[in-house]
Amino acid sequence: MRPYLNLGLTSGVLIGAALLGGTASAETLREAMLRAYQSNPTITGQRAAQRATDENVPIARASGLPSLQSTGQITDNIVVANNNFLNPERTATGAVQLSVPLYQGGAVKNAVRAAETRVDAGRAQLRGVEANLFTNVVGAYMNVIRDEAIVNLNTRNVNVLETNLRASRDRFQVGDLTRTDVAQSEARLAQARAQLQSAQANLISSRENYINIVGVEPVGLEQPPALPSLPASPNAAVGIALDQNPQLIAARRSADATRYDIDVARANRLPRVSAVSSGNYFNYLGSLNVATVPSSGVNATVGLQLSMPLFQGGRPAAQVRQAEALRGQALENATATERQVVAQVRSAYAVWQSSQEVILSAESAVRANSLSLEGVRAENSVGTRTVLDILNAEQELLNSQVTLVTARRDAYVAGFALIAAMGNAEARDLGLDGGALYDPVANYKRVRNKINDWGGDGEPAPVASTTAGTPAQTAVITRPLDPDVNAPVDRSPALTTGASAPSRQ
Repeated sequence: MRPYLNLGLTSGVLIGAALLGGTASAETLREAMLRAYQSNPTITGQRAAQRATDENVPIARASGLPSLQSTGQITDNIVVANNNFLNPERTATGAVQLSVPLYQGGAVKNAVRAAETRVDAGRAQLRGVEANLFTNVVGAYMNVIRDEAIVNLNTRNVNVLETNLRASRDRFQVGDLTRTDVAQSEARLAQARAQLQSAQANLISSRENYINIVGVEPVGLEQPPALPSLPASPNAAVGIALDQNPQLIAARRSADATRYDIDVARANRLPRVSAVSSGNYFNYLGSLNVATVPSSGVNATVGLQLSMPLFQGGRPAAQVRQAEALRGQALENATATERQVVAQVRSAYAVWQSSQEVILSAESAVRANSLSLEGVRAENSVGTRTVLDILNAEQELLNSQVTLVTARRDAYVAGFALIAAMGNAEARDLGLDGGALYDPVANYKRVRNKINDWGGDGEPAPVASTTAGTPAQTAVITRPLDPDVNAPVDRSPALTTGASAPSRQ
């Protein structure tokens, strides 16, 4: 458990409780995150990539371990010289050679260290992919909720404007309104229908994106729980991110690994010593007719082998320079990642803080526009307001309601993105307990010391679920609006029936 925001809170308990409270079901944020964690191809693919990175350690260690090789050969001399009595017609030979590396200039040691450091970097990268995945899940989840609310508001607005148009036509028939008033009502209804079509298209797109990330279609998504307390300032958030952001940790560890790569390159110009032993067997297969010469035999040798590079055409120096340049690149990449993290944290903090202010303003605007619409309706009944004034008041109320639901979505997504950028949005931080969490260390321990040349894990099978069988999404509303957003667009007693919300399926 890592300390969260230096406030004495425990991330694995409080973040999980705050973000994922409630019982698990197909309509909660917890279930969406758990499904994505188990079956999203981005995270399952990154796990496979990490397992491949783990194998670099036994691959590097293998260069420092003994090697055993055998060879065998059978030859048949088609043409044999008549004056060569010791030249057999057939020969079978076999050899076995054992080589034990004693000194390789530090190449193996540094290669193993580099591989182990890259394993650490890969684990941090996997953590970052987890955090990005959960951020995308939150974004997709909140987009669906937002767009459902906007479709709901626009649908109700169309219903109200249809009722307004009927009332305007009735009043025109009795001479109470002009043709201009009717035309204004018709134009505003056509505009509202176009806005509804656009909102429905956005909702379908958000639902399809949700399927892409989570793997199942969104049905009756519940409002997510409140986010935990966030830092009091962007500088405090940046300070935490510089220590805990997984992408930054991965970049730093990757840069650390390049230091060992330089030592590996330098080892290419140093001597190498190995202990070698070999055994050979020969058999003339009865093709030698000289009684004094044995037809088969065995010999064995043992000794030390020294390899001293004297001139390699400049290859070692070029490899050292290349490794040094790659280290320079890795250091710059770490700095670039740090910049990105700082900008990401500050941006998310600014969006979160701004959205909080927008929420307060939008809530005030919804209340004020609701009262304004009632007043304009009342004033229109006594002849001091026109039909256009009513239409404008209805549009203002709709706009403020859309602004409110959008700001709520933006605040939640930005707040979670801030938590992720600070390094506190991984599966363990969120308390996902729907099954065993993936442990990359377990695979590393399993393969690190394996020396069996015939091992393997078998043919891999897809882990992520396919979404080809999910139905195409529609714009049917599956959840009601929040009570404080669910203020009628029109509260006129005469048009109450026209202001009712559409039926939900």
